[in-house]
Amino acid sequence: MQALGPTLLQLARASIHAALGQPLAVSAAIDHPQLVQPGATFVTLTQSGELRGCIGSLEAWRPLLQDVQANAVAAALRDPRFAPLTPEELGATRVEVSLLSAPQPLGFTDAADALAQLRPGIDGVILEDRGRRATFLPQVWEQLPQAEVFMAHLKRKAGLPADYWSESLHLSRYTVQKWQETGAEQ
Repeated sequence: MQALGPTLLQLARASIHAALGQPLAVSAAIDHPQLVQPGATFVTLTQSGELRGCIGSLEAWRPLLQDVQANAVAAALRDPRFAPLTPEELGATRVEVSLLSAPQPLGFTDAADALAQLRPGIDGVILEDRGRRATFLPQVWEQLPQAEVFMAHLKRKAGLPADYWSESLHLSRYTVQKWQETGAEQ
């Protein structure tokens, strides 16, 4: 049985190649009991260290195998921030897969209390209010290490002002296991 991380990376890359008409042989040894269990993943694509696509699921609602395959293709072809990936870009694209834990609601009394509970570098955060929702993976702390700045950017991502506060604001946190290809192409 293959380790989970390398299996997920191989499945993600093979799914992107197939979607672009460039089938990639996958190891016949792809076998892991967790692949048939519900799982939530984000697939992040980078080129020269810059984001090229990132799509995922916040809740586990389909088998892990299907989730990583669907999110890999969506990150490559349907991230609205980027043009679809082309076959010529495959060799310069690095794949990262994040496996999310179940989100845990945060209880807090005010904005300062919410910020004090966040664990920089550990927590992924989901912000929800008035029909708006956004998330940052824990990896985003690398670019936004201060909780106040992290939350301001997350609010903007949700289409809210950076200083927004409401009694109806809901925050949840989650952690991830992540794996990244070591080279541009595996």
